[in-house]
Amino acid sequence: MTTTGSVPDTAADTAGRRALILVLDGVGCGEAPDTAAYGDSGSDTIGNVARAVGGLDLPNMARLGLGHIAPIPGVEPAAHPIGAWGTLLPRSSGKDSTTGHWELAGLHLAKPFPTYPQGFPSSVIEAFERATGRPVIANCVVSGTAVITDFAEQAREAGAWIVYTSADSVFQIAAHEESIPLSELYRACEIAREQLVAPHDVSRVIARPFVGTSGAWKRTANRRDYSLQPPGETLLDALAEAGIPRAGVGKVDDLFAGRGITSRHTVDNAEGVSALLEWLNSAPRGFCFANLVDFDQLFGHRNDVRGFQGALEAFDRALPSLLAALREDDLLFITADHGNDPTTPSTDHARERVPVLVAGARVRGGSVGERDTFSDLGATVADWFGLSWRGRGTSFLPGLLHA
Repeated sequence: MTTTGSVPDTAADTAGRRALILVLDGVGCGEAPDTAAYGDSGSDTIGNVARAVGGLDLPNMARLGLGHIAPIPGVEPAAHPIGAWGTLLPRSSGKDSTTGHWELAGLHLAKPFPTYPQGFPSSVIEAFERATGRPVIANCVVSGTAVITDFAEQAREAGAWIVYTSADSVFQIAAHEESIPLSELYRACEIAREQLVAPHDVSRVIARPFVGTSGAWKRTANRRDYSLQPPGETLLDALAEAGIPRAGVGKVDDLFAGRGITSRHTVDNAEGVSALLEWLNSAPRGFCFANLVDFDQLFGHRNDVRGFQGALEAFDRALPSLLAALREDDLLFITADHGNDPTTPSTDHARERVPVLVAGARVRGGSVGERDTFSDLGATVADWFGLSWRGRGTSFLPGLLHA
């Protein structure tokens, strides 16, 4: 492999290298060229949140270059940035987490996953009922909190599954943990995943357990996602073939159907950051793929602007601990998988470009530009580890590092 500057020539040169892709789930940064085609005109998650609250306090991401990416009230362009910055454009069809993570890992989808704005066909529901031995109620398009409020009591009395979906390609199954054991809920999700093949090959089946009593229902942290297998080679496959260790934090392993990675599942962003610090302080080499989901799950989908602001500012306060744990041969990439603008009427994901911030002792401050696809990030990580694989992306590593 031909290289430039300090980019490694051989796998031996990469023996002690580490890389971390940290996905801030749903934190987009403005319209993509095809945003209007997805019905998301005007979406700009981080910019609109900043405008709605009169400015964001994100000094540490600003030091990495966030203020150079786009106008964000409260986030000024750093005079002497310590990181690199840019944006990634989505090229796969779709705007869900699976599609976004797969594209980050070098895989493009030619057509979006199927969605069900009228609920699932009776043939799908009846097959699921027969296989699981329980009836289904709801089968509608609704938010996860509303569906529990509306159907939890009925579900407990009938011993039924609450099945629902959203604008995303998801088959969600809610059940009360005291009425239906978690093991049975998870097995039901596995059954649904086996049944939901083309043309009903939804992106994810999601277990949505909850607890509580009437008027005080609460979803628990025992969510599980069951994704389709990626239909082509990903960064994780290439790293596995090369014998490079891989670790995950959050729902990443679920999004890749466990192929090439296992994850430590976390209950919130704070625990996710703690898990990242543990990896940074202990892993001798390798790659970590992490997802912090609170931005999307707790605040974007609920149009909670102040909650979204709080999550961004809490992450920013935690960022110095991650930066301090980086070693000389580490690269930290902070990015997103799609948008989820809480200021718009929609409660669903938004088709947006996403930011990329890069930190590390060998990173020169400056712009990596507007990249043509999320997959450029996966290609850059592969390049860092001395692999020839690039997926659907182009590496920007040579221009990222000090000569």
